[in-house]
Amino acid sequence: MRRVATASCIGTTIEYYDFFIYGTAAALVFPTIFFPALGSTAGTVASFATFAVAFGARPLGAVLFGHFGDRIGRKRTLVSTLLLMGVSTVLIGLLPAAAAIGVVAPILLVVLRFLQGLAVGGEWAGANLLAAEHAPPGRRGFYAVFPQLGPAIAFALSSATFLISDVALGTTDETFLQFGWRIPFVLSGALVVVGLWMRLSIEETPVFRAEQKAGTTSRSLPFVDVLRVQSREVLLAAGLMSVLFGFFYMGTAYLTAYGTDPEGAALDRRTVLAIGIVAALVLAVATIVGGLWSDRIGRRRVILFSGALALGWSLVLFPLLDTGSAVAFGAGVIGTLGIFGIAFGPVGAFLPELFQTRFRYTGAGAGYNLGGVLGGAVPPLLAPGLIERHGSIAVGVMLAVLALISIGSTLLLRETAQRVTLDDQGVAEPAADSAPASPLVPST
Repeated sequence: MRRVATASCIGTTIEYYDFFIYGTAAALVFPTIFFPALGSTAGTVASFATFAVAFGARPLGAVLFGHFGDRIGRKRTLVSTLLLMGVSTVLIGLLPAAAAIGVVAPILLVVLRFLQGLAVGGEWAGANLLAAEHAPPGRRGFYAVFPQLGPAIAFALSSATFLISDVALGTTDETFLQFGWRIPFVLSGALVVVGLWMRLSIEETPVFRAEQKAGTTSRSLPFVDVLRVQSREVLLAAGLMSVLFGFFYMGTAYLTAYGTDPEGAALDRRTVLAIGIVAALVLAVATIVGGLWSDRIGRRRVILFSGALALGWSLVLFPLLDTGSAVAFGAGVIGTLGIFGIAFGPVGAFLPELFQTRFRYTGAGAGYNLGGVLGGAVPPLLAPGLIERHGSIAVGVMLAVLALISIGSTLLLRETAQRVTLDDQGVAEPAADSAPASPLVPST
């Protein structure tokens, strides 16, 4: 389990590092490098539109790689997602600017971002299945935390590499725009080699091996099977994930742009990146706490507790940020990612537990990544226009609506922490002696 936990954590860290450095670059440099003729606001919108392309690709990646993950195995599929992400990311770092090749530059940027989305769409479910299907009964919440730590570590790494490129090289704004931003993308090639070595060193999950031996793996299209049998769980999982994605990508990508925008918080770029590193550490701790807590009191209670916090925090966040101080900005980013982490910890076990083995990769991945479209792509794309027309509080209202969708979806899903095994005997109901309790209050 130590080897599996380490491999799943390192693999998701590398995948999400590649995914997140794009978000940081979209906030800091892409409006100038690839959309110089559009101006500040329109350039930011165009930059985040390319960022959002990946979220459209993620459900497709979940279906594509989910098909192979449910048919040929989790391990081999995860090797493919890692390779696709690594190649796409390095090529973005080598892409000429619009000043050099004109409109071809943003077109190629969109294509490579789409490939990143395909890769990460297939990554999450496979990495979490790798941990959850190896984990002993009663400990899935804990072991499923390890792949969930990938985004926190990756966000810290992406912020740190941009900060080091900026500070250690002594780059001015001009040189940072020319080549400093490219260093984190090119360095990802070395990380991919490490990730491949780790993934090739582990075995296929015992649950999938048993499924193969019994001959009960999906014989048709896993996506068709999951829609026929458990479409309700797919849609509710997407609703659950909406506010999590909204909080995470607002906290990691959009607030990076807002913090450095002269019309936003107007902070120094290095200050914003340093705050991002601290916030990532808080996110990691919150993720661990949420996962451990879910083994004790259930997945739903922890997720609902986070949803209630998100509902209130959404309406406080932007008035806090608008004070313009670095302390307020730091509190905003840290609070946003901390609330996200509390729910993100148990999600790593909760979504796989909802689905049958023969289409678990596809079902968990589809629900997770459909939530990414609603919560991850839409808010950063709409936020600049909402602020321009209605003020920053409009973004908070949008996040509050996502929180209500998430809370409602979670209430409609059953508790799964009591499942003894993850074999393909259907989705087990809670044990007879486990009486339902209030979703927000831990049982004694």
